Amino acid sequence: MARTVFLQLEEIALGLEASKRPFLWVIKSDNMPSETDKLFLPEGFEERTRGRGLIIQGWAPQALILSHPSVGGFVTHCGWNSKIEGVSAGLPMITWPHCAEQFLNEELIMNALKVGLAVGVQSITNRTMKAHEISVVKRDQIERAVVELMGDETGAEERRARAKELKEKARKAIDEGSSYNNVRQLIEYISSRGTRTDVQ
Repeated sequence: MARTVFLQLEEIALGLEASKRPFLWVIKSDNMPSETDKLFLPEGFEERTRGRGLIIQGWAPQALILSHPSVGGFVTHCGWNSKIEGVSAGLPMITWPHCAEQFLNEELIMNALKVGLAVGVQSITNRTMKAHEISVVKRDQIERAVVELMGDETGAEERRARAKELKEKARKAIDEGSSYNNVRQLIEYISSRGTRTDVQ
């Protein structure tokens, strides 16, 4: 399995490089044994992408990063929280589900919300699969998805416009939503009752 992970990381690196687009790539430490450091990177990768690419190993503040105005797209495994963060940030997404409900979330992102572009596996991955049975997404697929998502074509413009609409709807849902209103009403109710000194 570790070999497959390294092969996939190398393909991601080469796909990002070939896209010629700026990127920030967060690699969780649980996806990579600590002793390997950046051995999976192709030789010279960091030098060739210097000035347009940044790699963070370990944890990163995803919601903060996604809300930065320089970020134009998001590669997501289609977990529920990541999907919500991407929509709330108003970003089009490259979907890369791996297991469980992530494939249903991908359908929502792609076909209902219409802000996604698929890359990666097309069916649920079995956790018991042998390393040689797991498909590696190739660099040209990654490059094509990044270029298409960040491009100027009609489909890319439509995804970006739709993502901005969804961001506004998400903001309104928070500002005017029932949870917000219920908490506000509870605070007003408690405040209107005054203080009670006879509570034991």
